Amino acid sequence: IMATADTVTVLRKGRYIGTVKTKDTNKQQLSEMMVGRPVQLKVDKNKATPGETVLKVEKLCVNSSQSKEKNAVDNVTFQVKKGEILCIAGIDGNGQSELIEAITGLKKISSGKVELMGKDITDLPVRQRNEHGISHIPEDRQKHGLVLDFSLKDNLVLKRFREKRFQNFSIINSDEIKNYADKLSSDFDIRSGEGAATVTRNMSGGNQQKAIIARELDLDKPLIIAVQPTRGLDVGAIEFIHKNLVKKRDEGKAVLLVSLELDEVLSLADRILVIYEGQIVGEFDPEQASASLLGIYMSGAKKNVSEVQDD
Repeated sequence: IMATADTVTVLRKGRYIGTVKTKDTNKQQLSEMMVGRPVQLKVDKNKATPGETVLKVEKLCVNSSQSKEKNAVDNVTFQVKKGEILCIAGIDGNGQSELIEAITGLKKISSGKVELMGKDITDLPVRQRNEHGISHIPEDRQKHGLVLDFSLKDNLVLKRFREKRFQNFSIINSDEIKNYADKLSSDFDIRSGEGAATVTRNMSGGNQQKAIIARELDLDKPLIIAVQPTRGLDVGAIEFIHKNLVKKRDEGKAVLLVSLELDEVLSLADRILVIYEGQIVGEFDPEQASASLLGIYMSGAKKNVSEVQDD
C-alpha cells in the first residue's frame, strides 16, 4: 500500500473507517485504523535461553519428485532446542516443504534420521509423531490442515477427540466439543457465520488459518512446527500469532518456523538457517544478520556454511 497507492480507504468488519493519503500516514497509523487499536509491528521478546534438544535431524535426504538427479532435501542436519525459535528461510521451492513433510511424516525419507525428545521417529506414521509431541501448522491449510466439509468444532477437536473430556466409551460429547470450540474461537478471534457449527469450507481463508493455529497451539506439544503461520492474516492477527509463538518459546517449547517473509524471520527467530536447493547454506544470529545478507544466501550466491563464519 505504502509503495504503490496515493490514497487508501480502510474497512473494518464491513464498516468504512476512513480514507487517507499515503504521503500523510504511515504503517503504524494504517494498522491502527485496520485493527481498531494500537498494533505492535515489531516483535517484543527477551533473549532466548535454549535448553535441551527437542528435535534432531541428521543427514536427512528426501527424493525430488521433479528430478532424479537431485534430492529435494540433501543431507540436512540441524537441532531445535527447548526455549528457542529456529527459522528456516529460503526462496519458495528450495526444499522447505519437503523437509517439513519428511519431519511430520507426510513424505517418505530416503535416508537420514529424525529424533524427537530423544526417540527415533523416522519411520513412525503421522498420528504417532503427533502424539509423541509435534504440533504442525501446515503450509497448505486446506490440503493438510482442515477437513473442509467438517464443521469448525469438529476441525478444532480433530487431534483431541479421543481424550476423555470429549468422548466416553467412544460416544462423542458434543456439548463439551462445542464449548471447547467456542473458547478457542473467542481466544483466537475465529469469525464464522454460524459459530462452531459453521462448515469450514464456507469460512474465509484467514479464519481457516486461525482455526488451525488455535488447534495446534492449544495442544501444548513440546515441538511446534509453523509453516507460513501468518499467511492471509490481518496485521492484528499477525501480532497475536507472533506473541503466542514467543509465549510458547518462553514456556520452554521448541519452535521450528518456516517463513518466506524476511521481516518475520528477523523479528521472530533466535537462530536462522538458510536453505538453498535442498541444502542448508548458512546459519545466522538474527541480531547480526540483515535482509540483504540473507537474500545473498537465499539466492545461492554463497553455498558453504563455513563462508558465513568467515564473514
